[in-house]
Amino acid sequence: MSPEADAVLAELLPYPEDGSRADGPVAVDATDRLLLDEAAPLIASDPERVVVIGDRFGALTLGALALGARHVDVYQDAITAEAALSANSARASRTLWAGHRRTVESAPVPHEPDQIGITGHDQLGRGLLAGARLVLLQLPTSLAELTEITEHVARHTDPAVTLLAGGRVKHMTHGMNDVLGASFGQVSASLARQKSRLLIAREPRSDVGPLTYPVTARLTDREILDAIGAPEEAPDAGLTVVAHGAAFAGATLDGGTRFLLAQAHRWPDLSGAEPLPTPPAYRPDYADGRPIAVDLGCGTGILATVLALRFPGAHVIATDRSTAACASTRATLAANGVRAAVVRGDAGDLLPVPDGWADLVLLNPPFHDRAAVNTDAAHRMFAAAGKVLRDGGELWTVFNTALRYRRALERAVGPTEHVAQNPRFTVTRSLRKVLTDESVTGG
Repeated sequence: MSPEADAVLAELLPYPEDGSRADGPVAVDATDRLLLDEAAPLIASDPERVVVIGDRFGALTLGALALGARHVDVYQDAITAEAALSANSARASRTLWAGHRRTVESAPVPHEPDQIGITGHDQLGRGLLAGARLVLLQLPTSLAELTEITEHVARHTDPAVTLLAGGRVKHMTHGMNDVLGASFGQVSASLARQKSRLLIAREPRSDVGPLTYPVTARLTDREILDAIGAPEEAPDAGLTVVAHGAAFAGATLDGGTRFLLAQAHRWPDLSGAEPLPTPPAYRPDYADGRPIAVDLGCGTGILATVLALRFPGAHVIATDRSTAACASTRATLAANGVRAAVVRGDAGDLLPVPDGWADLVLLNPPFHDRAAVNTDAAHRMFAAAGKVLRDGGELWTVFNTALRYRRALERAVGPTEHVAQNPRFTVTRSLRKVLTDESVTGG
């Protein structure tokens, strides 16, 4: 690694944290460094442009610029990763530019430094990848997500492209080699270093078929049919789900959502209002007195779609930090002919309604960050639900029983009732109670 790159990487923080928590994330891990070391000679020989996919805190993007790349095109599925890159770009900009100036001034023929820059992209595809000759990828844990990424890289990049895909050895599988091999003629593995390894793919295949993702499935599970009030004898009863590769659970009904849907008969009744106009005429006016329901962490949009079908007169809002999840949710809603607002944001921070307006929030929170158990997002989502719910509004949460969230829910939202439990999951109902001077004094 060059001194200039080391100096930039030393500036980075695992935003929004400051890196001081012993069990917290790190801004630059061994995989980032291995990817950058392998990329350095490739960037030196062709510095015009690099594509980065899956950068968590900006180490790959800013590291590539520090190694001499003139421009980096970057795609990050999570809005939290975008925020981290933005924060770290501002933090390291002076060091990055100073190093870039020293590099060009010490060149055999000194010259004025070229402009360097970053372009963020909101989807995989030609706009991100067209003509690219070097792609850096932090390997996702999901083979479905890797498949979608790899297929796009193989289709849209230069035939001479090199894809460097890095991960922690303990999380890598032979299936990843197979996924890469389906789109590239040459796949090899690097030696391991500090428990990280690279898969290196070249020679994109020209004989590949259509893109695998998004995938579509028709779900006819009893829990879905009951939740949407579909008669058993209806031949077309069910719900169509559309899923991109990075969307949780794909085009299936995961166990937690299934168990939450099984309690739908106990959710508050938001029916009664006249059905809202069907798309594209729907223009939400959240101040019109209709009930408001939120699918917080919407994934593929199954819960949002159920809410829209069950309560056609209510405003439904779906939100997730993932681009793939939001795209999946929009497609799932459209496939079922219903409407909802879909908002990409972190733990409900960009909901289009003021605090204290929602009547119902449904939540199946994540508890993994990549392969590690991490409940930080869940606690932020509890806090968001507590803010957006009106006094007397309800949060219905499903979670792995071992996580014991009940006390956290009571602190963030209000009195929490244990509704149901099976061998894996617990469903709770939290009632939002806003404390006032009178309620505190008993007046």
